[in-house]
Amino acid sequence: MSSEYVFDRDRKARIGMDEVVFCLPKTPEQISEAVTYAQANTERMLFTRLEPEKHAKLPSETRALFNYDERSHIALFGDVPEAEGTTQVAIVTAGTSDMRVALEAQQTLSYYAQASDLYGDIGVAGLWRLLERREKLEHYPIIIAVAGMEGAIFSVLAGLIGNVVIAVPTSTGYGIAAGGHTALASALGGCSQGVVSVNIDNGFGAACAALRICNAFSLTSGKQ
Repeated sequence: MSSEYVFDRDRKARIGMDEVVFCLPKTPEQISEAVTYAQANTERMLFTRLEPEKHAKLPSETRALFNYDERSHIALFGDVPEAEGTTQVAIVTAGTSDMRVALEAQQTLSYYAQASDLYGDIGVAGLWRLLERREKLEHYPIIIAVAGMEGAIFSVLAGLIGNVVIAVPTSTGYGIAAGGHTALASALGGCSQGVVSVNIDNGFGAACAALRICNAFSLTSGKQ
């Protein structure tokens, strides 16, 4: 590897999670270099925010080495273990416009062999859609809620269900939504106690928070 990028090979030993390659600010050459490193060291690796346009610019031999999901902008290098045991995490989206961020969370969980169930388009604009799924959602210890606009689902969901709710505000919305800042303010300022929030559009971060909770309380798949 070049001196520009040094991998944190001890991160998994410290916190139980691998270093991840954040592709958004990186060049195709730097991403290819990371793939070459992973291959040479027989390491699995997760690549986030790899947009389709940048993926298309990668050398064909690099693209052939990993599994790319265009919907979530996630690429997986190496074998992904199959999840076992009870599914501990539900991911809900307020609308279909939030799906890319939700899929980023789901792909990250999958990389760590943590199964999740995805419930899409159940925002409070059609409140019955959420209420119809309330009993199902109560069975998941952790719920990742993904929403833009005003982020109303965060407080509503946490007020209905006693599980851990991780809010993921998204940049979906018009004008005053301000690129997700309104939803973020809703997540941080809501009246339902105990909602935790990650940064705007950070499905990856929400998944990592869920994994840390699972690991801390032995909820990881296969440990049931």
